[in-house]
Amino acid sequence: MTLRLPQPSPFRTLTRAQWKRRRAETPLTLIDEDLDRLRGVNEPISLREVTDIYLPLSRLLSFHVRAVQELHDSTGQFLNNKAPKVPFILGIAGSVAVGKSTTARVLQALLARWPGHPRVDLVTTDGFLFPNRVLKRRGLMQRKGFPESYDLRKLIQFLAAVKSGRAAVEAPVYSHLTYDVVRGRELVIHRPDILILEGLGVLHTGTAQPGTGPQVFVSDFFDFSVYVDAEESDIRRWFVDRFLTFRSTAFRDPKSYFHRFADLTTPAARRMAAQVWREINGPNLRQNILPTRTRANLILEKGPDHGIHRVRLRRL
Repeated sequence: MTLRLPQPSPFRTLTRAQWKRRRAETPLTLIDEDLDRLRGVNEPISLREVTDIYLPLSRLLSFHVRAVQELHDSTGQFLNNKAPKVPFILGIAGSVAVGKSTTARVLQALLARWPGHPRVDLVTTDGFLFPNRVLKRRGLMQRKGFPESYDLRKLIQFLAAVKSGRAAVEAPVYSHLTYDVVRGRELVIHRPDILILEGLGVLHTGTAQPGTGPQVFVSDFFDFSVYVDAEESDIRRWFVDRFLTFRSTAFRDPKSYFHRFADLTTPAARRMAAQVWREINGPNLRQNILPTRTRANLILEKGPDHGIHRVRLRRL
């Protein structure tokens, strides 16, 4: 008889009850009015969720930020060279409609209230999508959000400039109203204490091509990464519900790229959203996003109600 030992996991799994005790004495610095501004469409985040999940996470991240800052100072002393401050970069990954944007905004608000790193900037990878005119020319409009739809070279150059301590770095801006990169508009990043980069595939490594040199990945610039996770059936339902909400809100704007869907009946809108998930978002999740989950330092696992019920923290 062969004894089969359990496969060791690189993660330590904590229940919600175990995780929330890691808050210690971290004060709650947000109020309900703050959450009204930070939460995404159809994402019922509460102050209890902030207290149980995001305060312990902000405490953990604050420890990491301080450790990186001290290491940077020690290296400067070793080299007898006072180098410019280097931002701590936090990557946040996950599917469309899983709530990663809300996670990013809540963490931005909490981390900016910690002493020692008051300047926290947030950039999304949407701005690094190729403009629609380029995607159309390359036949990629139905692959928007897939790895090949991003200007990876531009994103890598942006992160390299930020991580080098450059005083001002520009990032392109994306409009969800027009569904396109905004020409001539830039977000200027002025050497923050922390930069949060949020996007679908920020942990993606791609496939090495024969004959190419060493590859550089977006995640190479991360000091810490978070993956927001949920069952695909739940994410699909959240996506469909969000589409229905947009149909009666954002899609009503004549300038909206999706204005043509504003007058769909509810059954027709559900069918359209289900088709988009089946043909685009679902395959992208399974092929490109979900396989990167175990590359994260921390995984937030959501239940059907959008609440986080378990946290998986990578062992050091």
